[in-house]
Order: sequence, then structure tokens, then C-alpha cells
Amino acid sequence: MFRLVESGSVLAIGLISAQLAAQSALPPQTAYVAQTPVQVQAPVQAQTPAQVSTPDQTPAQPSAQAPGQLSPPPAAQVAETVVKTPPPTPEELGDSLVIHQRYQAALAAYEKAPPSAIVWNKMGIAYQMMFNLKEATNCYKESLALEPKNPNVLNNLATIYDSLKEYGQAEKYYKKSLKQDPKSALVLKNLGTNLLTQHKYSRGWEMYQQALAIDPQIFQDRNSPQVQNPTSLEQRGVMNYYMALGCVRIGQTACALQYLRMAMDEGYTTPKKVASDLAFASLRDNPDFKLLLASQKNAKSTQSR
Repeated sequence: MFRLVESGSVLAIGLISAQLAAQSALPPQTAYVAQTPVQVQAPVQAQTPAQVSTPDQTPAQPSAQAPGQLSPPPAAQVAETVVKTPPPTPEELGDSLVIHQRYQAALAAYEKAPPSAIVWNKMGIAYQMMFNLKEATNCYKESLALEPKNPNVLNNLATIYDSLKEYGQAEKYYKKSLKQDPKSALVLKNLGTNLLTQHKYSRGWEMYQQALAIDPQIFQDRNSPQVQNPTSLEQRGVMNYYMALGCVRIGQTACALQYLRMAMDEGYTTPKKVASDLAFASLRDNPDFKLLLASQKNAKSTQSR
């Protein structure tokens, strides 16, 4: 799972799968269940001749036992249950290898799995994480040949076109993905980043707001692989500024400060402009906000000497 430092300039790839088994790469092993007494009824013992009561004998009284208390079973009745763990499937093994960023090994595993739209998509992600965009594109197209309306794969193919700076084509596929899943915060965020890259600031900001309305944590997503968006320093500054704006709108101060710092580092805005920006008026009394502006001013003063 990749998370680049300059968060404003990354594009999230659709989830590899709903759930990846963390232990799927482990070899088959024998698991032992804790030794638990087997609840079986004690066998009735036949009376021996010596135990048969006679008229002049007093029958043996059973020992007192608390109500509801069961006698512990003999040691021979304690069983050890052995459970065999089935070996992982090639697809499960590939998923586990992806988690550990062993993409080449993951591809070798996926190639042994029965072909399906899901497996082709996973192979595409593995290739994309290795920056092999040609093979990633081929895999995504194979997946779409089997499932043309899969929103995750449509999104993933769009990120390829973004990486190739084919922004119009990327926008087209993001919109196709949203047509199938209009409430995907991840795709709305990606489309917003794409539009900002094309200097369509109003529409990009609108997409960011829609994404935040669905998932307030979308700008801090840690659950999806990330790929670098090859934008200029100025464009990254724009994206980070709008992300900061989105965070402050929903009351996420730490998130807003993080993106503001990056926007200023990248030269899109200055401490003076941020201090007078009404969009960030709610932060003016925040000590961390004041500290950020002060540190940025000092950094600028040092650089100008």
C-alpha cells in the first residue's frame, strides 16, 4: 500500500479487494485447538458381585456434590482436536504478496489463478505499482472486456491516463466510473484532482466538496494504493490549497494545516495571503495555525537573504 508525501498530487487506485487475508501467504500448517474436555456422559458401570447389596448391608451412599456441578471427565476423555488449514489459492497468495509490496511475485501467483475480471484488475494494480503502465493498461482492458461497467477498473484505467498526462481521456473514464457508482468519494476526489490539473478550478473544487460530503476522511485515505500524478509544482500547490480549504470547511484543522503547509512550500500562496484569506478565518486563533504562518515567514526570510 503506497502513500506519497505530497498527498495533493496522488491519485487513489480502486481497492484491490474488499478484504485481503493477512495470513494467506503462510504455508499450510496443522492448527491445534486448545485441549478442551469433551462433554460426554460417563459410562454406567456394571455392579460386580462384591458390590451387590444384601439385606444386612447398607447401600453405599453417593458422595455429596454441589447442585449443577459435573464431575470432571477422566483424562482419557480429554481430546485434542486437529484442524488442517487449507493451502491458499493462487489469488489469495497474490493478495498477500501485494500487501508486502512483492509485486513481481504477486503477478506470478495471479497468473496461476483462473482468469477473471477481478484477477486481471489485481494484476493491473501490481504492474502499475511497478510503473509498468503498458502492461497495467493491458490488464485493465482485459478486466473491462469481462466486466465493462466495473467502476473500480474504470477508475484504475483513468489513473493510467492521468499518469500519461492524457487528462481528457482520464476525465472520460472517471465519469464512466461515477456513472456506475455516483457515491464513490475516491473517484470524486480523483476527478477533482484531474480537473484542477486542467485548470478547471471551479469544477474541481465542486468534486472535492462532493467527495468530502460522502467521506470526510477521503483526503487522509490510507486504504488504497496511491500513484503519483505527474503535475507541476504550481499545480500541486493548487491541489493542496483546495484540499486545505475542504478540510477547514468540515472542521478538520490538522488536515487543513498539513495541506496549507504544502501549498505554501510549493509557492502557490504565502503566509500573508493565508492570514488574510477569509476561507481560513476560523483558524486565526489556533496556536498551530499561528505557528505555521510564523515558521513559513521565517523560512521565506531565510531564503531571501
